[in-house]
Amino acid sequence: MESNNITHCTSLDEVRLNIDKIDKALVKLIADRSRYVDQAAQFKKTTNDVIAGDRVSLVINKVKSLAEQHSLDPSIVEKVYRTMIRVFTEEELAKQNRLYSDMKKSYY
Repeated sequence: MESNNITHCTSLDEVRLNIDKIDKALVKLIADRSRYVDQAAQFKKTTNDVIAGDRVSLVINKVKSLAEQHSLDPSIVEKVYRTMIRVFTEEELAKQNRLYSDMKKSYY
């Protein structure tokens, strides 16, 4: 399936303008995703809950399939998502560690 909303550009500046619009939308979507990741973190009690290898596999398989539906090389999407998930996981683990440290300090 090809995307029907891609403009045929007549200059490099026009291409870059369209890429800039997409980047703006992507950053907003990543920010939205981050807020849901923050909500999910509230339900996770252990490091294994945060790492969630089975969930990562499900997400990767899902987005690779979506990539194919849009005639995009699935390996590109996989690399982008693995990087994004790794960064979000690192953030969750750091927050969890800080919370544990703060709780530990309050008890001792």
